[in-house]
Amino acid sequence: MNDLEYDIINELYFVTPFRDLAGKLDIPETELSANLEDLVQKQYINCFYPDPDSEIEYKAEEFFQNCRNYYFLATKEGLLAHNSR
Repeated sequence: MNDLEYDIINELYFVTPFRDLAGKLDIPETELSANLEDLVQKQYINCFYPDPDSEIEYKAEEFFQNCRNYYFLATKEGLLAHNSR
């Protein structure tokens, strides 16, 4: 897990919208989106849409178009990787 992935998961102990992540991490949205997608593919985080209670399945073809509307939450695997570092 790289430093940015660590910082992202550090913000995802609770369901968090994309816009809040972007504001807290102060990185370009395209870089944040790419890292979020990597974390989803590693099964370290889950996506929620249209509200923080509705988990959705990851679809690569839709992720970059819609990720700014998503909410995110670290998974058990993601928290274990984060806390093992």
